[in-house]
Amino acid sequence: MPTLIDEPAIIAGVGEPPKMISEYVGRASTGEAAVSIAWMRSPAGWTEPPQTPDFDEYSVVVSGSLTEEFDGGSLKVGAGEAISVAAGERVRYSTPEGAEYLAICIPAYSTQLANRDSAPDHSA
Repeated sequence: MPTLIDEPAIIAGVGEPPKMISEYVGRASTGEAAVSIAWMRSPAGWTEPPQTPDFDEYSVVVSGSLTEEFDGGSLKVGAGEAISVAAGERVRYSTPEGAEYLAICIPAYSTQLANRDSAPDHSA
């Protein structure tokens, strides 16, 4: 039988200024460990520390743009575009202009699996 998910779990975002994370499927919302699906609302100027996650992440930008820095460069992902990041790649996300995007992580996102750098770093 299908299961209705009538509201997401609200998760505190990492980075500044704060962003809003609404997780519909995942460890915090449904207890699902295999995949997480979250709606991100990120203000202009948001940035987070670099990370080397133990999950694959797929981000679909709905509005605005998401910038992803990685070893060797950076990409700007605009509305209607998507990006995939394999587990083990060091990345740093930011939204200089603000963005709304859908993030899918396999396995499901967790703070421990994100492997964020402890000190702020402006190069990924």
